[in-house]
Amino acid sequence: MDGMTTFTSDKEPLQEILKDAAVGEIQLPEFQRPWVWDDAHICSLLASVSLSYPIGAVMMLENGNPEVRFKPRPVKGIELQREIEPERFILDGQQRLTALFQALFLRRAVTTRDARKREIKRWYCIDMCKALDANWDREDAIISLPEDKRIRNFRNEILEDYSTPDAEYQHDLFPLNCVFDCADWRTAYNMYWNYASEKTKLFDQFDRNVIKRFEQYMVPVIKLLKNTPKVAVCQVFEKVNTGGVSLTVFELVTATFAADGYNLREDWEGKLDNRGQKVAEGRKDVLIRQRVLRSVGADELLQAVTLLATYERKHTDTEAPVSCKRNDILKLSLGEYKKWVNPATSGFLKAGKLLFQQKLFSNRDVPYGTQVVPLSGILTLLGDRADNDTIREKLIRWFWCGVFGELYGSTVETRFARDVLDVLTWIAGGEDPKTVGDCNFAPARLYTLRTRNSAAYKGLYALLMRDRCLDFRTGEPVEIGTYFEDSIDIHHIFPRGWCRRQGVEARYYDSIVNKTALSYRTNRIISGNAPSVYLRILRERTGMSEDRQDDILASHVIDADALKRDDFWGFFEARKEALLVRIEKATGKAIGREIQEDQDTGTQEPDDDEEIHEDDQLLDLHRMP
Repeated sequence: MDGMTTFTSDKEPLQEILKDAAVGEIQLPEFQRPWVWDDAHICSLLASVSLSYPIGAVMMLENGNPEVRFKPRPVKGIELQREIEPERFILDGQQRLTALFQALFLRRAVTTRDARKREIKRWYCIDMCKALDANWDREDAIISLPEDKRIRNFRNEILEDYSTPDAEYQHDLFPLNCVFDCADWRTAYNMYWNYASEKTKLFDQFDRNVIKRFEQYMVPVIKLLKNTPKVAVCQVFEKVNTGGVSLTVFELVTATFAADGYNLREDWEGKLDNRGQKVAEGRKDVLIRQRVLRSVGADELLQAVTLLATYERKHTDTEAPVSCKRNDILKLSLGEYKKWVNPATSGFLKAGKLLFQQKLFSNRDVPYGTQVVPLSGILTLLGDRADNDTIREKLIRWFWCGVFGELYGSTVETRFARDVLDVLTWIAGGEDPKTVGDCNFAPARLYTLRTRNSAAYKGLYALLMRDRCLDFRTGEPVEIGTYFEDSIDIHHIFPRGWCRRQGVEARYYDSIVNKTALSYRTNRIISGNAPSVYLRILRERTGMSEDRQDDILASHVIDADALKRDDFWGFFEARKEALLVRIEKATGKAIGREIQEDQDTGTQEPDDDEEIHEDDQLLDLHRMP
C-alpha cells in the first residue's frame, strides 16, 4: 500500500458490522454526541434496507495510532462486561448504525422519540403480506408498536393487540429483531398454522424477498487508517458529519483527555448528579456572569490556553511558534491545559472588565468576539502590570485599532498569535503592533455602516457612550439606560420618514452618520417629525432649557444649530467630521479626508434590534403620555 494513503473504501455486510459492534470491536469515540433518531427516521431506514436501497456510506477510524487516543464508548444499547479496546471507531454513521442495531439486534423495546420529541419505547415489525404486495408502500409495511405491543385510541381503548407470539403469527407480523436469526420464529409460525401450505409459501417468499435483503445487505465503509493525523480526523469528520452534531476542536480534545481520565466537558459545563442536576459549576458558568463574555465558548478557552502554552514553549525553544490554530490545540497536552486553564479563565474575566469600561455591556455589543481571545491572553501574561495606566492605554488603543481597522473578521488565528507577541513587545518599548500599523479607516466607510452587523458600527456607538452621550429626553448618560436595560438602541436623528419626504437618499439617512443611541420612549417622541419639531416638543415636555438641550446634542457630536434649522446637509457634514475625530482619538491614527463615496445606493432596512417607530404621517406628540 502506498505510504501516503490514509484511507480505504470497501463494502462490508451490515450483519457483520452490527455483530462487531455488539462485542465492542466497533465503538464510538467519546466526542460523539448521543443517539437522537426518532421513530419516523427508524421506520424509514428499516424500509430502505428491506428493499436493498442505499443508506449512505459509513466512516470509521482504525484504532492504534498513539497520537490519536480516544476513550471508547459502546453503541447505545450495548452493555459490555468489561472495557474493550475497539478495533475501529465510528466517525460518521452513528445514527444509522445505532438505529439498525437497536431495531435488529436488541431483544427489548427501542427507546426513541415521537414527532413531538417525547421519549417513547418501540418494537419494530414488518407486515409480511404488505411487504410482498407491490401495491403497498414499503414504509407502510414497517410497523412500530408500543412497548406493550398494544395499539390504543385516544380514550386508551385497545384497538389491536400484538402482545403475544400467537398474535404475531395470526397477523403475519414478523419481528425485525429476529431477521438475522429467524429459524425459531419460523418454526413456531408454521406450527401455529399447522404447516398450512399457503403460510409456508408466504414465509418462503418473505424470506427470499425481504429477510435475504437484510442478510446480504452491504454497507459502503470508508476506513481511515491508523496513520491518519489527528487534525485530519477532525477536518474529515466535520466535512462528512452533515446530519449530526458538528465536531469542534473541543469535542476532539475532550475525547483525547478522556483517554487520560480527565473530563474536559465537566470542567467546562459543570458536574451533574444522577438526576441531571448541576452540583458543581464549570468555567462556562463563571464566564457568562459577565454578559459581555457570553459568546466565549469552549473553543475560545482552548485557543487562549494554547496561546499561553505555546508562548511558554518559546522560552525554551526560540524556534517554536506562538500559535492557536487547530493543529496546535490538538497537540495541547493535558499537563499544559491544567497549568494554564485557570490563568486563561482569569484573563477572560479581566478582558470582560476592560470591555465593560469601554461601555461594551453585552456580547451583542462587542465589535469582534474573536478579539477577546488575544486580549485575554495578553492580560494573562501581563498580570498585575495590566493595571498600569500607561499600559492600559496602549491595550485600549490596540483594541480600537482592531475594531476600526476591521482586522478581526477572518483568518484570525494568525493575528491572535502575532498580536500577543507584538503587544507585549510594544509595551516593553518596542515597535507598534502590526494591528496598529494596519489600521486604516477610510472616511467613505461611514456611508456603508448601516447596521450593527458591522464591527465599526458597534465600535462607534461604544465610543459615544464611553464619552458620556446623554439621552435627548432624560439627559442621563445613555450607558446607564443600556446597563439597566432601559430599551436603549440605535435610532435615526433625522427620521427616515422626514428624509424621504425631503428627497434625501437612503445611503445618507441610513448611514451611521445619521444615527445615535436613544431610549425607546425618546424615539417615540421623535417619530417621523422634523428635528426642529421634536426638539421643541422635548423642551416643552421636560422643561429643558435650550442651552441644556444644546449640551445634550453636543454629547452626541451633533451640530445643534444645523439640527434646529432642519439642515440635513449641514448636520451631516459636521457630524461626519466629528465621528472621524473620535475614531482618530481612539486609534491614535490620522485619517485622510479625501472621501470617495461608496457607489452602493441601495436601501438597507434596519435590522430587528434597531426597529424605529416612524410613519410618513406625524403622531400627535402632545397626546402621548
